[in-house]
Amino acid sequence: MDMTRAAIEAMAPDQSALAAASALLKPAKWPLRARSERLIWGECQGSGANPYRVAADLEDRGSKCTCPSRKFPCKHALALMWMYVEDGAAFQAGDVPDWVNDWTRRRRKGVAPPVAAGEDKSLEAAHQALAESTPDPDAEARRKAAALKRADETHRSVYAATEDLDIWIADQLRTGLAGFLGALGERCRRIAARLVDAKAGALASRIDEMPSRLLALSAEERVDAAIAELGKLVLLARAWRAAPDDPELRREIVNAETREEVLANPKAPRAISLWEVLGERVVTRRDGLVSQATWLMSLGPSARRFAVLLDFFPASAGRRGGAFVAGERFHAEIAFYPARAPLRAVIASREGAVDALDAWPDPPTDPFAHYAEDLLATPWRSETPLLLPKGRICADASGRAWWRSSRGLCAPLREPPPSLALGALIDSAAGVWDGARLALIAARTNWGRLAFDG
Repeated sequence: MDMTRAAIEAMAPDQSALAAASALLKPAKWPLRARSERLIWGECQGSGANPYRVAADLEDRGSKCTCPSRKFPCKHALALMWMYVEDGAAFQAGDVPDWVNDWTRRRRKGVAPPVAAGEDKSLEAAHQALAESTPDPDAEARRKAAALKRADETHRSVYAATEDLDIWIADQLRTGLAGFLGALGERCRRIAARLVDAKAGALASRIDEMPSRLLALSAEERVDAAIAELGKLVLLARAWRAAPDDPELRREIVNAETREEVLANPKAPRAISLWEVLGERVVTRRDGLVSQATWLMSLGPSARRFAVLLDFFPASAGRRGGAFVAGERFHAEIAFYPARAPLRAVIASREGAVDALDAWPDPPTDPFAHYAEDLLATPWRSETPLLLPKGRICADASGRAWWRSSRGLCAPLREPPPSLALGALIDSAAGVWDGARLALIAARTNWGRLAFDG
């Protein structure tokens, strides 16, 4: 995949990161810039005694930097890729250093380890390896029995933990939501730790992220939002206890299936269509993982209008990659994780980007009706993507931004929009609605496509 200036701008988390990167394009700030066939790396002198070490993968646009920034990619990684695009000849060809190799090994799983020098490659060793790989029926039976035992222990542990969660929620309501909101972080961490110990990792992550979601709201909105979130947790826990083998409920409580399991599942819904990359949302979670969500919208006759590709990786490993650019279009077959209202998906097959002229589909008159339908099917769901009709983005007297349709529908925005978006005539837009705030992802305006930090 070619590295271009446009691709770098699309990867930037915001305009301030691009502006900061442009200030680092002076060669004097970079005592080292080097490359291999696929990788580039360098050292950028900051305010400290030791320079920051920066590396990037030219093929999938992943990057890593030793700076403390929580933005992905950071200004140093953007500047390194920018300089390579402007003058690749200034990067000296050289052997990949150990710190870059360590990073690539961590982010590429499943690669066979290098063969050590002097390792025995004799025919006898090959026969021994073949013998060891021959299946043993007794061993296979023991493994299956052990797996069933672990599954039963996990079920009993998670079941008890969800009952503890019900008691915890009742305690928060009994003692008052004012006290709950006053000690939100501590109380959520405590029950999340209990759920982690009980192997309900997905549910624990949701509760661990609750403080950041609630505290992002204004003080007068937090009580209602807390009641709604606690209610969704009760419904989710009770639904799982009633159907613990349901794949969607297990995904919400324990963990998600692997990509390979989804692709091999004959019950996984599939959709073949022309897709547009709406945008990306990258969030650093409290557990040290980075959540990278890529939102897609079908432009063809697909029963599934939206799809989201989710990736999780350690913040210490740097950005996993930039396989998509906002606004690009491609034909693909997508497999959805089985669910009542399928949304999360993986790409089964994909063709190259195309310069298609297909228009966005016609938005519904009342886009929030779709959210209500999803909520009836999955009342524990946190948010739903919507296709919005014609309207504008405006601000009230307090400076708070709103989306307003030409028919009078209004919704407050989760994040302040770019200044250029205020007052622009929006033909249609795509966003994510959580029942209280709207997070815009992309919009088609009277002067072109507009991207938001979705």
